[in-house]
Amino acid sequence: MPLDAVAAAHGGLHDFQITAPVELAAMLKQLLDANVVLNLNAPNGTAVPVTLWTVDAARGLLSFSADAQSPQLQALIECNEAVAVGYLDSVKVQFDVQGLLLVHNGRASAISCGYPREMFRFQRRNSYRVRPLLRQAPSARLRHPMMRDMPLSLRVLDVSIGGCALFLPDDVPMIEPGVLLNGVELELDADTRISTPLQLQHVTSLQHDAGGVRLGCEMVNLGSDSLRALQRYIDQTQKRRRLIALD
Repeated sequence: MPLDAVAAAHGGLHDFQITAPVELAAMLKQLLDANVVLNLNAPNGTAVPVTLWTVDAARGLLSFSADAQSPQLQALIECNEAVAVGYLDSVKVQFDVQGLLLVHNGRASAISCGYPREMFRFQRRNSYRVRPLLRQAPSARLRHPMMRDMPLSLRVLDVSIGGCALFLPDDVPMIEPGVLLNGVELELDADTRISTPLQLQHVTSLQHDAGGVRLGCEMVNLGSDSLRALQRYIDQTQKRRRLIALD
């Protein structure tokens, strides 16, 4: 949600703002340690996915690792400023960066910039999310958006009304945030199959030994029948989990 929309909905940004140096450093360390994928969004519409590489509060500098082959990289640097957006679990983190400078070191490229003076934390969604029961093994069937001849069957990690998270293994080419995934078939259980486009909102790293990343997706233009089926699936999964916990 854009900052102006959040402000309109909540009467201001004060409740979401972080300005204390200790809190800023702690939040940046979380993003660094979790290897969170951030999108750097420039005023000209350019968006480049990056991860934090170094955080130097003493010198007032950050650096991001970036793909040197990205066609958008130079256009981003020319803007000299961007908004960094990423997700820690269900929390959206957003901050401005300025003084962008591209640094090359062999095959690696880094983006150096100034340390942020403030950050914002927004709860991304209020919808209740459920993790499918292991024995159901729900999946999403689709074709890789950049390789249409590559069919995929991705494990569904969790589901909410209007959204889901998928597991993308390390041996599958990365899918970048912002991509619209068309023709997705969600097979949640024997009675719940939903066809929907998915908008990839963010990519989140999991534990180092997980063997893949988490794709956070929004379901696009769900019909009333699909919404009812999804709500029924969520309700049934919650009930089954409660029964298992009582055993």
